[in-house]
Amino acid sequence: MSSFDTLTDIDFVDVDADAIQNSIITIFEGLNGSPLYPGDPRRLFLMALAQIIIQQQALLNHNKKVDLLKYASGPVLDHIGALYDVTRLPAESAITTLQFNLSIPLTSATIIPAGTRVGPQGSGGTIYFETSQVIEIPAGGISGTVTASCSVPGVSGNGFLPGQINTLIDPLPFVQSVVNLTEGSGGAEAETDAAFRERIRTAPESFSVAGPEGAYRYWAMTASPSIVDVAVTSPEPREVVVVPLLHGGELPSQDVLDDVAAVLNDRTVRPLTDLVTVQAPETVSYDITLTYYVDRARAAEAVSIQDAVSAAVDAYRLWQKSKLGRDINPSELIWRVMSAGALRVEITTPVFTSVGELQIAHDATVNVTYGGLADD
Repeated sequence: MSSFDTLTDIDFVDVDADAIQNSIITIFEGLNGSPLYPGDPRRLFLMALAQIIIQQQALLNHNKKVDLLKYASGPVLDHIGALYDVTRLPAESAITTLQFNLSIPLTSATIIPAGTRVGPQGSGGTIYFETSQVIEIPAGGISGTVTASCSVPGVSGNGFLPGQINTLIDPLPFVQSVVNLTEGSGGAEAETDAAFRERIRTAPESFSVAGPEGAYRYWAMTASPSIVDVAVTSPEPREVVVVPLLHGGELPSQDVLDDVAAVLNDRTVRPLTDLVTVQAPETVSYDITLTYYVDRARAAEAVSIQDAVSAAVDAYRLWQKSKLGRDINPSELIWRVMSAGALRVEITTPVFTSVGELQIAHDATVNVTYGGLADD
């Protein structure tokens, strides 16, 4: 739970429309010495004037509230972040490892220039990956590997499986084929307001080097906007284990882990005596098997309720894997399905299961059955 959740809502000016309107009419009646009846042109004029004042009050209240971190968004949030030397993380391109294969071994070294473009099959050049550095295939060698980044920042480069990025856009002599060895991953959209707001809130942790748990967590989250949660533990003195989690419960690739490690091992961040290990979360698998029923009195809504239940189950699956150490909680699933319109839910799995702070729950199989109509 964020500390923002414990803060009560706040208004800087009165935005009660009825109170403002009644106040204007009461003041005028007091000054005029006579009541204003409905239909009186003067009353209609004052009511129109009150609407303008109400809108101005609401705008003033909004503009004042967005000066506070809890309510700030967009450029205003960027300016608040600047006070703490915290900037919004830009969109990041997905990365992969490419292997270039020669048609024959050569007697001299072969150079693959930086910026060589390779696209997914059938993409038409709309999206491609560029090599990040020059690679040299030595004399007698037939292949070489290099990291490449997607031309389009964001998540569009994620998910290309090994072997799917295989179209050489920039032909090279003696290069017979090219293929990605790793899945495209690590691409992320620009940091959201919610994630940026939380990083600003925890920015004071950065005033210390990464020794306290909060400092390690803060610095780890600066490595990529795709990171939504970080667990930090110390199994032995001087040993620190850092576990990041990505959006949608995605496990971090080795490239993301390397980026986090690079940030945490910077000489201005890591205490000299700390041995830092960055690793992916351990997954705890669970199944979803349930049957639900719809109230016979709502038979006309049965189809829409089935759609709502399906969406509720998907939302539960995402919720369950969006935070490290979140216990597998069947009560949450039942509540969501019943909130979607189910009358009764019979759940076989999952059962309540504790999840460790370095673990993440991932659903394996999902079997949701509509049991039909039932009487209340």
